[in-house]
Parts: sequence; C-alpha cells; structure tokens
Amino acid sequence: MVFFRILAPTLLLAALALGGAPLLRAQSPQTDKWTLPADESALPGEGALRRYEGYVKRWHDARKEWAERIQHDQGAVVFLGDSITQGWGPDFKGHFPNMNLANRGIGGDTTRGMLIRLQEDVLSLNPKAIVLLLGTNDIEVGVPVDAIGRNFEKIFAAIKAHNPKVPVVLCRVFPSSADKKRPVETIKAVNALYENIVRGDSQVTVVDTWTLFANAEGNATGTWFPDLLHLNAEGYARWAAGIRPVFATLGFLDNNADAFLPEAGFISLFNGRDLTGWGFRPTPPRKQPANPNPKPDAPVVVEIKEAITFDGQTASNDGRYRAINGRLVVTTPAEGRRIQQLSTVREFDTDFVLKLEFRATPNADSGVFIRQPQLQCRDYPLAGPYKDLKNYKAQDWNELVVTVRDGVARAECNGELLTEDMKVPPTGPIGLEGDRGQMEYRRIRLKPVVR
Repeated sequence: MVFFRILAPTLLLAALALGGAPLLRAQSPQTDKWTLPADESALPGEGALRRYEGYVKRWHDARKEWAERIQHDQGAVVFLGDSITQGWGPDFKGHFPNMNLANRGIGGDTTRGMLIRLQEDVLSLNPKAIVLLLGTNDIEVGVPVDAIGRNFEKIFAAIKAHNPKVPVVLCRVFPSSADKKRPVETIKAVNALYENIVRGDSQVTVVDTWTLFANAEGNATGTWFPDLLHLNAEGYARWAAGIRPVFATLGFLDNNADAFLPEAGFISLFNGRDLTGWGFRPTPPRKQPANPNPKPDAPVVVEIKEAITFDGQTASNDGRYRAINGRLVVTTPAEGRRIQQLSTVREFDTDFVLKLEFRATPNADSGVFIRQPQLQCRDYPLAGPYKDLKNYKAQDWNELVVTVRDGVARAECNGELLTEDMKVPPTGPIGLEGDRGQMEYRRIRLKPVVR
C-alpha cells in the first residue's frame, strides 16, 4: 500500500505526459451498448434526455440486467414507465399473484427515453400485454404537449407494428402539483391527447387513473402521494385495484368459474357461461340529428334497428358484452364512451326482488334498467351520484338489491339506501348499460313476488 501511494503520482504524471489516455480510460466507467448515448441527434423522439447521475446509472445498470433476463421474461405482462412504475419493484408488491410480470420502469424517464428503449426492453419480450404510464417527467422538464403526443404516437405505432393484437393498458397520467412543475391543466391536456390518439382502437384499454387519485382541484393528495409525485404503499394498492378487473377480462386473473347458486325462490338471469336469455332490443329513433362536430369525449349512442338474441354465444355481436367465468362483462369502449343496452329477452310483470353483484373500474359509468327506467350503477365514489356511500368497495364486488312493489323500486347497495321512490312501468325486462370504463356483473338473479 505504501509503495502504491508513492508511485501513484509519478505514474499519473507519466501518463499525462503521454496524453493520459490509458490511465484515464482505466479509471473511467466502462462504456457499452447500455450506456446512455451522449449524442442524441440521431435518436428517435423529441425532448432532451435526462442527464442527472441517478438516471444515467439506472439507464445503464437496469437495462443491462434486463437484457440478461430476456428469455426468462418472455410472454410477461410488461409495465413500461418512469419512477412510479419502477416503484412497483420486481414483485409488484404481491398485488397480482400468479401473473408473469416484468417491470421496465426507469426513474426520471420521459416518453422519448421510453421510445428509445422500447424494442430492447419491452418488445423483445413478446409481451402478453403492455401497461403504460408515461409523460409526467416530460411535463416537469417542459417538453411541449404536442411533442409528448408525437412521442406517444411513435411508441404506440411501434407496439402495433410488433403485434397488432397485444393488449395495451393505458393508464392516464396521475395528478401531481404545480409545485412539482406538473400543473393540472397540462396533465389534462396530455391525457386528452393520448386518448384522442387511441380513440376507436380496440387494442387499447384506457384506465382512468387520473380521476382515481385526483382531489377536488385535480391535484395529488398526501394520502397516496407523500411528495405529491410518488405513490406510497396505499397508493400502489389503489392502482392495483384499478387495473385488476382489466387483467381479469384479459384472462390473466379470476379464471375460476363462479360456483354460486341462487337462493331458494330465485331464478338465475345469467348462467355465467354465455349470454343465453339476453339480447339487444330495438332502440327508438334519435330525436335530434347527429352533431356534425361532436366533442372528443361525447358518447357514441348505439342504435339497434332489429332485435337480436345471443343464446349460446359468449359475446354480443359487437364484442361489447362478454360472458367470462361467471361474469357478464361490459368492456371498456374503444370510442371512449359508448352508450348501449343489453336486456333480458323475458319481461317481468309481477313484483320482484332483483339481486346482483357488480365491479367497476375507476370512474366507470353504467346502469341497471328496471323494466325501463335506469338505476345508475357506477363507480359511485368517483362517478356519483351516490358519492357518500360508506360500505362501497372500490374496484371490488358490491351487492345491489332492488325491490319492486306496486310500481315503485327501492334499491340498496351493500345495505345502504340508494333510492326508495323510483317509479317503474307495469312490465318490462331487466337491462344493463355501458357508457365509460369497464363494468362487470355476476350472480344476477330474480325472485318473483306474487301477492
């Protein structure tokens, strides 16, 4: 050690006299294909890449490690994102048991960074699905909204070119704070741009993770974001609950058939296997002509000219309604919003008790039709109208009980009163409606009451 300390300055001077290159290269970090390129001019996308030490190190070390796992992670559900995605950790905090998952989050990353590494980090895995959360760091460093959109378009185009059928779960950019250089107006603009890009594409399921976390002002709250940017454990649990129903519909979770049997006196309206007994009924002509310039988030209202039934079929003819392992699923509309009804073929003209369970993705909007009038059945705390329910279980199963007596319906959710004076016609079917988000129904049964 003494000998080294004495000679080190001499060797350094000698190396400097010779240009210093050999010694400096030996003491500098070795560069390889995973090192963040110094020259960005030839790289795809817009916006300067991050250059702080933690990002540069994560870019190199994590991507090198992932490259060694390509064969191991084949066919995974891949999460692509920044530090919020990275925060899931390699085991996703145990929220998605028995799923093959791969975390490809890099703290500080932008849409351009994700575009550059998309092929090697994600597409090389031939993923079964891709979960995207991207753009918050672009906003923080001042990348223009339209440039963020163009980067996203390139990412989505590359995914589609690789596999036009791989499901893409697009999470809306989470709320943050103007103090974090992420004002609500800009986040809303980015989310709107993303959704306009994928609108009408059934490859993409948009999950409203912005409304899931935003407070009344549209900002993050310390309940889930201690620093108004990154999630705590409760926040990850909330995010997990928000996307779990989508994973179930894609076939990654909840794959066991429901063994539920109706109580004595109840008849099952849904057999859990297919849509026997259900169909589309003709819709009345629309009173107003179609708006030639509808708002981007205006709902598409489906018109049915002739009745059609789906006996023995596992999905409606447009794929919107599906029977999946005991669940009647109203899938997320590719149009953003799509108003459409599925009804029982049978009509009910006696008093009755209707029971069912429903599960909603964040801010989902649906409805249950009692002979004809609609009872709002939604993700109540976010979508209303019953926002103050104490027993509602967000993104989990909730029981709805409707009692019809003498032309008046009373409805409860998990034992809490929704309405007690809803007037209904003397006869009619039971119906389900989809609008936005995904709704699931199960254990739909009815007990006629003859007096």
